[in-house]
Amino acid sequence: MPDNTQIIFQVVRMLVLLAVSFGTAFLLVPFFVRLLRKFDLTKKNIRDEASAPIFSRLHQGKSQTPTMGGVIIWGTVIVLALLFLILNKVSDGFWGYFNFVNRAQTYLPLATMLIAGLIGLFDDILGILKIGPSGGGLRMGLKIILYTSVAVVGAWWFYFHLGWSTFYIPFIGYFEIGWWYIPIFIFIIVATAFSTNETDGLDGLAGGTLLFAFGSLIVVSFVLGRYDLAAMETVVLGALLSFLWFNIYPAKFFMGDTGAMSLGVTLGVIAMLTNTAVFLPFFAVILVIESLSVIFQTISKKFFHRKIFLSTPIHHHFEAIGWPETQVTMRFWIISALSSAIGLVLFFLARFL
Repeated sequence: MPDNTQIIFQVVRMLVLLAVSFGTAFLLVPFFVRLLRKFDLTKKNIRDEASAPIFSRLHQGKSQTPTMGGVIIWGTVIVLALLFLILNKVSDGFWGYFNFVNRAQTYLPLATMLIAGLIGLFDDILGILKIGPSGGGLRMGLKIILYTSVAVVGAWWFYFHLGWSTFYIPFIGYFEIGWWYIPIFIFIIVATAFSTNETDGLDGLAGGTLLFAFGSLIVVSFVLGRYDLAAMETVVLGALLSFLWFNIYPAKFFMGDTGAMSLGVTLGVIAMLTNTAVFLPFFAVILVIESLSVIFQTISKKFFHRKIFLSTPIHHHFEAIGWPETQVTMRFWIISALSSAIGLVLFFLARFL
């Protein structure tokens, strides 16, 4: 059990990293926007009226809003990780306190965040340039293959390199599941990534819900003594806060696939790294609801030839019945906050009872 001095030190370290991350991301925004305008990458690809009439009617006015804002989030995390790592190498002592690059704790989350972010960035650029099927971007089948490949690499690393093969179920215990760990890992990573992407549909919605999810995982990581992981998550949180400053209604730019997919993948990896995947539906309840709404809608249309919702993901349904966009976002934030609190209560009860 760490003493009070170590706990205070780690809390101060995380608060400093939070402030540095927020400030860095905030300073990157003008450069990012100028870059988008210079290369004429400011037009978001809105689904056409024929394929999504309700969505098109509600969001056609956003067609000129820049996308790919997620670069600011994962870009800040990667830049600060490299900066503090290099400073720690060339100058022993002070800078080492802020270095959060740790082979056991943050190598995989950082690597998957970067890879997923770059794939999403490429997809966003294709969409803006209208290169590819259905108005631009990668085919859904190819996207699934690419992100599944990222998940497979992560599963291989955990199972064969780290020797992880146990799965934790709260209040029951740890279960040795052998090679089943691999498909479970892949499912959680892919599901979290695409659920996050589904949620990124309203100003501030994905950013706000991810804020509560990463905030909850900071608490989990800190309690488990994964201080470097908690520090990395704090950097993500700071960048997310800065992103939200510009992304709340009316959004100056959108997260895009580059942000949603990278953060979704990272969220899933951290849940597996802390063996708290069962708590993830509480920490990221909106992601689950959004994804289930799409699944149920697709099944209903295919087999019963009728819609359950006016439009999916479900946040568009609430827009279609007359809720203002800001109202949908704020209410979903409230649900996220309550569900995350319940998840943390269950985490502490399962750990200490």
